[in-house]
This record gives sequence, structure tokens and C-alpha cells, in this order.
Amino acid sequence: MSSLADRPANAVVGFPAAHESAALHVTGAAMYTDDLAAETAGVLTAWPVQSTNAHARVTIDVSPAYEVPGVVRVLTADDVPGINDAGIKHDEPLFPSEAMFTGHALVWVLGETQEAARLGAAAVEVAYEPLPSYVTVRDAIAAESFQGIARTVARGDAAAAMASAPRVFEGVTEFGGQEHFYLETHASLALRDSEGQYFVQCSTQHPSETQEIVAHVLGISSSEVTVQSLRMGGAFGGKEMQPHGFAAIAALGAKLTGRPVRLRLNRTQDITMTGKRHPFHISWKAGFSEDGLIQALEATLTADGGWSIDLSEPVLGRALCHLDNAYWIPNVHADGRIAKTNKTSQTAFRGFGGPQGVFLIEDILGRVAPELGIDPTIIRERNFYRPGQSTPYGQLVKDAQRTPLIWNQLKDESDFDARQLEIAEFNRTHADTKRGLAITPVKFGISFNFAAFNQAGALVHVYKDGSVLINHGGTEMGQGLHTKMLQVAATALGLELRQVRLAPTRTDKVPNTSATAASSGADLNGGAVKNACEQIRERMAKVAGRLLGVDERDVRFEGGFVTGLGNRDGRLSFAEVANAAYLQRVQLWAAGYYRTEGLHWNPDLMQGSPFKYFAYGAAATEVEVDGFTGAYRVRRVDIVHDVGDSLSPMLDIGQIEGAYVQGVGWLTLEELRWDESDGPNRGRLQTQSASTYKLPSFSEMPEEFNVRLCENAREDGAVYGSKAVGEPPFMLAFSAREALRVAVGAFGQGRRAVELGSPATPEAVFWAIEAVRAEASIDADAAEQGRTAAEAAAGSLPALAGAEA
Repeated sequence: MSSLADRPANAVVGFPAAHESAALHVTGAAMYTDDLAAETAGVLTAWPVQSTNAHARVTIDVSPAYEVPGVVRVLTADDVPGINDAGIKHDEPLFPSEAMFTGHALVWVLGETQEAARLGAAAVEVAYEPLPSYVTVRDAIAAESFQGIARTVARGDAAAAMASAPRVFEGVTEFGGQEHFYLETHASLALRDSEGQYFVQCSTQHPSETQEIVAHVLGISSSEVTVQSLRMGGAFGGKEMQPHGFAAIAALGAKLTGRPVRLRLNRTQDITMTGKRHPFHISWKAGFSEDGLIQALEATLTADGGWSIDLSEPVLGRALCHLDNAYWIPNVHADGRIAKTNKTSQTAFRGFGGPQGVFLIEDILGRVAPELGIDPTIIRERNFYRPGQSTPYGQLVKDAQRTPLIWNQLKDESDFDARQLEIAEFNRTHADTKRGLAITPVKFGISFNFAAFNQAGALVHVYKDGSVLINHGGTEMGQGLHTKMLQVAATALGLELRQVRLAPTRTDKVPNTSATAASSGADLNGGAVKNACEQIRERMAKVAGRLLGVDERDVRFEGGFVTGLGNRDGRLSFAEVANAAYLQRVQLWAAGYYRTEGLHWNPDLMQGSPFKYFAYGAAATEVEVDGFTGAYRVRRVDIVHDVGDSLSPMLDIGQIEGAYVQGVGWLTLEELRWDESDGPNRGRLQTQSASTYKLPSFSEMPEEFNVRLCENAREDGAVYGSKAVGEPPFMLAFSAREALRVAVGAFGQGRRAVELGSPATPEAVFWAIEAVRAEASIDADAAEQGRTAAEAAAGSLPALAGAEA
């Protein structure tokens, strides 16, 4: 078989291709899980009874619900035949006896209609015995409320290096979470067939784990449950772990009633019940040389995990593995821990802890650069990894030279230096409006932290008429994975894209799949699809060789036709060869498999090589800030990003644009607020809708948005030389936050550290401007006092001299 990265002539990969469901999306014809439910006869609707208390023991009386017309059943813990748990750590009871956060689903009501189920849920009576609650991560730290396993990343002697560093800075960096706000909320549809098997349609990124949780709740084997993920209307990590319990509720309802059960959260339920990006509290100390080289870093990272562990441990692990970003830090000691709070159980979100780790070092560099009197761009450049250097966790930084290559290309193409001069002149002549320009890099590791997840399977069928059907273990959430898999299969079989079709992701076609997450969907599933196609092509090559009178090694598949070297006149269609292969009893289907090679990781020591490769990129962002309100606009964004040898350039550029904008949302707009008072609404999420939770919209889009893919960037260890694209560009948005910091600093003398709240909303920016202006006023007063004292001293010298004479 050919090398994983090698491409044949006239490959289908590498060319712009429309999303395989684009026409269905724009016409509204694309079907989603709840659309399927709406077309299912006799379906019941599930509705939750949610806790109104942040932490309390509960006593529940469901009998009033049965007095509501249309209520069929109320599901409680007594109905669970298997394990009453929605997670893999057995700390997420599906039907809890203790409410752990405001919004926690306590029991579920099944109704003939959604309205009946809703009214039935409203009729359920819940008595609360309040317990102490922790709403903020600071509350949890003070109470020593932690969960999971604490981790440490260390290299060198950070304490000794800190003691000898010429300049030492310390501080606290805090930032909030982020709501996924996918277009399609969580949805499941479960049916039980005549043989007692369960078919679950689910909006899930991890069908195999959904299958596993449904099976253990029902007390049956996984082989009795089939989960299908047709497509998702967005996910961003929010449907990696969180759908399992909802699917189990629907399946349990189907078991007990014998009828199909649908569960679809409305927007308020989805926001108040499901996990978000982890907020972090980080205390740190950093040592620098006078010329801005990082000497040492000490930090304690506390992730707010919410009420249960979910994926908080691997999220924390990835944060610790990305606190270096693209910079060499010779001496590091970073401790990580997970707070347990009475909020939604925080979960995976695009970047999976990576953005939280990157936040720390970018915030430190942005803060200390003015104090050191060094341009932020220069201090970043000076600290880039160099070839031969390794990360704090011991992995060689492969292709380290790519960061300065991308950085310099971006500076040239964006006219960075010239624009800095223009901005300086603009700021000099505008007292109440300032502009800022910043450039930041990203280095992001690709692979699951958990080694076993770095595998994938595929099932490819070639039919007698030459048509091809692909099944693979990845899920489609709008990112274009299915489109890339079609391109991979067409390339591997030498077909045109139109000759290949893709089936929905199902656990009875490809078993034991990994989540479509960690930006690994195309790497893993592409490797498996390619492997399956190459098995079939090798078998067909033997058949074609006999038909063409050439050696099988000289058979070529291209553009839907099969030819042989040395036989210029002979040409067969792919369909002719497929039919001949069938008649000769040659197998025309194959199960493909791929496992990522070269990974080794010790999570206890936090040492090894957990990533197959690093994806690199850089972004330059220019902003303009209003000094009266703190409002700002993004004037221009320039990005150069490394996706290896792109499988599908149009999709990749779209992913980069979307990731950047979503990152800007997290860093500058999106603010989750919980009620921290001691009143009756303590722990209630106050930002429950788009009217109170600000999302990026067209008005926040950059006025000029330029995205380029890094050229000549083939990755030898990945399918057709490509690299992952889903998560790495999210962190390019730090350039926007740092540009705001530069603009805020321009309201003062630009010589003091600017502490910028997170998210850097207009309100936070305004208060940062006020702080800078106050410092500038103090500096001006001090300077004036100094001048006055100097003038007085200078004026008194002659008098003193005369007196002495």
C-alpha cells in the first residue's frame, strides 16, 4: 500500500469542494434528529423537572403529574434496570437524590405532546433541604472543594531560576467559560423494535460512548443498542459527553412504554442544563531577563469543573501541555487542579483546555512587555521555540522553524511594520479614539491525550455497478468531515467525487469508535477510509491486470477509469472492473483501520510525546477603541495558518475563519454570569438566552479578513499530508485581545502593564482605559513635581553660593 501522505496524480483531495450537505443546508431540506422524531408515529416527548436550588437534598412527589391530561409516564430512579448514571466516572446520577446545581434534571415526564409533558413536569412537587453551595471557583478554592486528580508539569528548577531572574512579575489571571450555543440543541430519538433491540438517533459526537451509556443504564449489552448520528447542527465539543444521559432517558422511556420517545431541549434548558468551556483561575510568577527572555514560570491552574468530573481531567491536562504555546520556557513548575462547584458540569469545548493554557502565557507576555520596555511583538519573537528544543512535558517540537516562517510571512503580507507607524501617528492625533495592532502565534498539539482514542475504523463497499458507499466512525457537525472523507475515498480509488456516497455514522457499521474531537476526525477516519479503499483497489488491480494484459503493479486508477502501463489502447471503466471482480468472486468490500503511531504518554508523570504533530499559525489583528465607552471594532485580520497539505482548502479556510470569530467571542464578548448572592436564586445562570448572552454576529466581523494557508507544509505522518484544522485556529483570536491591550495602553503613556478583564467586553475595556488614564495622571503629576523640585533646586543654587561667599 502507498505511503499515508503520498498523493497520486490528479488527486481529488487538495481541490476546493462544496460541503456534501450544502444544498440541503441552504434549502432547509437537511434532516436532523428532531426532524426524524417529528416524522415518527406515536412518539412521546420527554420533559425535565429541573432543580430550582443550587445544592439540596430533594424529595419528589410525581403523583400530581399523572393528573395532567396526556401524561403517560414519569421516569424516576426506581425505573432504571441497570446503572443509574449518565457518565463514565459514575459520578453523574441520571436521576439524582441530591440536586447539584440550579437547572439539574431530577425526573423526566413523558407526554403525548410537548405541552402535556411540560405541564406534567410543572405539576411535580419537589421539596428541598438546602446544602452549602460553591458558585465561584474562588469559593471552591477557599473551601478546598476539589475533584479528580491533580497534575503537575515540571522542567528544570523553576524556584532557583526565579530567584536569580533579573526581573520577576506575578499576578492572577482569571477568565470565564463559554456557552457552545450550537444551532441544534441536544436531541435524541429512541425506538425499541420487535426483537427488543434499541435504535437511538442522537445528536452526538461520540456514538460509541452514547451506545455504551444507554446499554449500562438499561442493563443490556452494547450489541443490543445501535446509535446513529445523521448530522449535527453544530457541537464544538458540547456533544462529546453530554448527549449520553439524554439518549439514555429516551431509551428508558421507549423500554417502559413500548413507544418511540423523543427528547429535545429548548434553548433555555440546553443552556441551564449542559456544560460549558471551563473557566480558570491561575496564580502565577514569571522570571525574565532584562532583554525579555523567559527564565522561569511558576503557576497554579485551577479549572472550574462544575458539579461532576466529566472531561475535566483531560481538559486540565491539555491546558498544562499548552501553557508554553509557541515559546521556550527553560524552567517550569505548573500545578493543575479541578474545583468542584455547584454549576453545570463543564465539558469539552473547541480547543479542549488548550486555549486556557495559551491564555496564561499570552497574558503574561502582554502584561510584562511594557514594564520591560520591549515591544510585545519583539518579546514574542525572542522567545519562540528553536529547532531541537522540547516542550516542558518532554516532546520534541517538530518543525519548530515553521513558527518564525509563518510569523515573518504574515508580517510581510499584512504590512505590519508600516501599519504600526500609521497607528502610532493616528493615536498621537486622536485623544479619545485609539487603535491597536497585535500579532500572536499558536502551536497546538494534535491527538487525543488518552492514547486508546487514537484509532479509527471504516467500512467501504464497492458495488457491481462501480458505485461506492463509505461508512466511517466520525460524525458530521457542519465541519465538513464527510466531504473530506469522500475526497479521500475518491482519491484512493481513482474515482470522481460524484461516484462516491457516504452513509450516516452508525455503531452497527463501525464499532468502538472514538469521539469526533481533538481535531483528529480527518486524521483518524481518513487513515481508516484510505486503508479500506487501498485493500479493495489492490484486489481490483489483479483483476484489471488480467483484463488489460499488464502486471497488476502497472495498473492505474484515475478519473473513474482503469488503465495499464504499456497498454496504451486498453482502458476500462471502474464499473467494468468491479463487475468483472464480482464475477471472479473477488471481495469488493473492506474494513479499514488506522491507529496513530509514535505516541507515548505517562499521565502520572505528565511526560512523553502525546501529540502526533503540532499545527502552527499566526494572526495579526487591528482594532479601534472608543475612549468614552470602551466600545471597539475589529478593523482588519490577517492570518497565515498551517494545515499541512490541505485535503479541502475551501473547508479549511472556513474552519479557520469560524474558529477565529468564535475565539474572539470567548475573549471579548461572551460572558456567563451566575447569581452569586445568598438569596433564593443563588447559583442560577443569569445569561440564559441570546438576549442576555452576547454572541459574535455580523457586526463583530472584521472589516477586512485575509486568510492564507501555509504553503509547502506537507505532514508526512498524516493522511495525504494534511493536518488538523478544527481547534488550532481558535487560539489565533488572542491577537484580538492583545490588540485591545495595545489600544488601551495608548490612552496612557504605554509604559505600564495593562490588566484587561476577561472577557474583554466594552465595559471591561472602559475600566481598563480608566485605570490607564489614572496611572498616566499619577505619572504626569509625579513628573511635574519632579520638574518643579528640579527647578527650585536649580534656582536656589546661586543664592546658596552667594550666602557662602
